[in-house]
Amino acid sequence: MGDTLEFNEIYQEVKGSWNDGRLRFSKQNVVYKSSKTGKVDSIPASELNAAQWRRVCLGHGIKLSTSTGHVYKYDGFRDTDFEKISEFFKANYKLELTEKDMCVKGWNWGTAKFSGPLLSFDVNDNSAFEIPLSNVSQCATGKNEVTLEFHQNDDTEVSLMEVRFYVPPSQSDERQDPVEAFAQSVLSKADVIQATGDAVCIFKELQCLTPRGRYDIRIYPTFLHLHGKTFDYKIPYTTVLRLFLLPHKDQRQMFFVISLDPPIKQGQTRYHFLILLFSKEEDINLTLNMSEEDVERRFEGKLSKNMSGSLYEMVSRVMKALVNRKITVPGNFQGHSGAQCITCSYKASSGLLYPLERGFIYVHKPPVHLRFEEISCVNFARGTTTTRSFDFEIETKQGNQYTFSSIEREEYGKLFDFVNAKKLNIKNRGFKEGMKGKIDEYSDSDDDQHDAYLERMKAEGKIREEGNDTDESDGENESFNPGEEDDDIAEEYDSNASASDSSEDGDDSEDDSAKKKKAKKAKVVKEKKERKPRKEKKQKDTGGPKRPMSAYMLWLNSSRERIKSENPGISITEISKKAGEMWRQLGKDEKEEWEIKAGEARRQYDKAKKEYAESGGGSASSSKK
Repeated sequence: MGDTLEFNEIYQEVKGSWNDGRLRFSKQNVVYKSSKTGKVDSIPASELNAAQWRRVCLGHGIKLSTSTGHVYKYDGFRDTDFEKISEFFKANYKLELTEKDMCVKGWNWGTAKFSGPLLSFDVNDNSAFEIPLSNVSQCATGKNEVTLEFHQNDDTEVSLMEVRFYVPPSQSDERQDPVEAFAQSVLSKADVIQATGDAVCIFKELQCLTPRGRYDIRIYPTFLHLHGKTFDYKIPYTTVLRLFLLPHKDQRQMFFVISLDPPIKQGQTRYHFLILLFSKEEDINLTLNMSEEDVERRFEGKLSKNMSGSLYEMVSRVMKALVNRKITVPGNFQGHSGAQCITCSYKASSGLLYPLERGFIYVHKPPVHLRFEEISCVNFARGTTTTRSFDFEIETKQGNQYTFSSIEREEYGKLFDFVNAKKLNIKNRGFKEGMKGKIDEYSDSDDDQHDAYLERMKAEGKIREEGNDTDESDGENESFNPGEEDDDIAEEYDSNASASDSSEDGDDSEDDSAKKKKAKKAKVVKEKKERKPRKEKKQKDTGGPKRPMSAYMLWLNSSRERIKSENPGISITEISKKAGEMWRQLGKDEKEEWEIKAGEARRQYDKAKKEYAESGGGSASSSKK
């Protein structure tokens, strides 16, 4: 028997997820290294006091118990490993590796046993399942029922939310209720936040937007307790990231926003923000449930035993002192109406966007907080429904995009100046700087917006011009002619151009304009006729081999259905846009795979084309020409 035993592809259970890694038994300790995280767990051999071998879903497993109360589970062993592990434990750890049978019957009646940090449910003296009590986040009791709720592990695909135990009423005359005895046994080992001592203060019936409802907020020294008619939440101050105090646009209400990480949970719903809404006119006289000496010693002048003022001021002041975080308020930004926020829509819900000194925050459904340091670029886009509004798009460095739509045109100048002053990367800076000071033209003219796409339109005009020989088509596409002079382009896209073009009253300026256009058209037609032989259209050969697709098109064809399934209800245009973003984010190695396929398709096309030409292909079309 050697000094060590090593096993690969062994799985460790961590809050419901199985992480694979490598396990090593040595004389001094048991070491497990996770393949996913690289984390190393070491258990000193002197602390081991029990070892069980049992049949599990991933082969066979070992459960190790320590004198400190910890339990470790490792699965993935073969049946043949039992003997050598058992001998190693006897020789080096002086420990017996006992075999334990698990209950596989579908019965739901059994015995709950509490052994240290584990709750074991046994049927016929065989364990059916075990619950590590350190994973229990909440324990609630009913008439004959106990409900256990669990801490959630976001790395797992499927999470166990709760387990309910039915406890039959006791037939004996015991004084202690069996349900309460069960709950106390759970709570003694569970990781549950307990309300120790009295609350520092209580705020009654506060209006909460997220989660929605009226809640009593009880402030404790280490956590705050939200007590509602249906749900209760206990929020440790260690999970509070930031505090925001934001004035409503109506100047009569205030938002108090608490950012949380990890979020509070209600079933499968996560609340990353706690949003309270106050009226500025609501006042309160507050007395803290502490002596003046304790208040002075604990808060060092930040709070006093007796305080009075607006309700929102009292709540924010108490939270600031207990959480020990600064309260973020809007900076010097002022919108068109003088408010410190902008009315807009996000995901079909109307709300308010607040430009802050170091980021943006949107309230309230759903709340969004974006810091400048995580923003890649911003973009001012045309409104989808009307020219009297515009969209403000924010793209993060992680590739996420947030679109705040239906912003009134009057807010454009203020928002642009703010973004520019903060030195954020503006995607369409050149176009927008040309628009500064032209808010009226921007809002009332449908054609001004086209300047952003001028180069693309020029290219389209060139293609159309070369593809058509008739004078009529030349006249239709002359505005897209890339050879036009700058003053002609300005005239075509000028906001007042449509009025002069449509009028037929015989005004002198209009006659001059018409003459110029006719002369221009005649000149273009003459030039086209002179170079007409150069522009003869080649007859398309429909019988030849089909041209090969590019690497991007090959990738798009294979990924289109996946994009559709991941984004239900997405339009064809949005699929193309999404696909373009995904293609740009692909790594060099991933793109190389499709470029190799495209190269192979190109070689096959060249070969087929050569064979087609040698067999006389294309002669019919050439003779016809």
